[in-house]
Amino acid sequence: MGEAELHTNQLVIHSVFFFYGDAATKELSWQIANDIDNHWNEPQASIRIGNNWYQVRFDIDGIYEPDLDPEKVWYNDNPRFNFFRIEEFAPGDDISFVDGIGSNTGYFKLANVLQTSTTAAHEYGHTLGLIHPEDLDIRGQSAPGIMYPRGTIVDPPFQYDPNAAPGPGHGGTLNPIHRRVLQKDVEALKLHKLLFTNGRAMVGDFTSLYHEKHRPVIT
Repeated sequence: MGEAELHTNQLVIHSVFFFYGDAATKELSWQIANDIDNHWNEPQASIRIGNNWYQVRFDIDGIYEPDLDPEKVWYNDNPRFNFFRIEEFAPGDDISFVDGIGSNTGYFKLANVLQTSTTAAHEYGHTLGLIHPEDLDIRGQSAPGIMYPRGTIVDPPFQYDPNAAPGPGHGGTLNPIHRRVLQKDVEALKLHKLLFTNGRAMVGDFTSLYHEKHRPVIT
């Protein structure tokens, strides 16, 4: 989630991430914010609104807040604020997730954000309203966009194992380290449809869920 702000020839999306949980640290908070910032600004994308063109820039900040008060999450009305718990184990399928498409809360599995810098950038895309593409066989289309999930069929250089046969198992699917934010990913945000008031507009929506720590079930 973020707040879009129009300037003379630039559209800036401001997002602040508050990180809490036993695996969160100040250094990791900065790293994740920097990863998101770098990936989403890499294409130096431009969009057209009316008769004017705007360069799109993402302004991302990461704040470590180990003693985060749940009420700060529940009653927050600032569209720039996002709240993510970071733990070694994540509930459900034990992978990072957001609480909805277009949201401001979620849960990061520590290994995911340490393993690849595109995990946080991918989840950020979800918070802004993007979903996974329908076609998950993109051979012949070069570099995969940021919203392609694990399991996508890609050209050999973008697989876990470039020598593996394409397909599930044995390294034949997308290695997330190769995902990139492309111009078309920024276009998919449909920023030209935002309703601006005094030059500002909300991107995404409030889910406002505070997450307790989850532990794996021992059987």
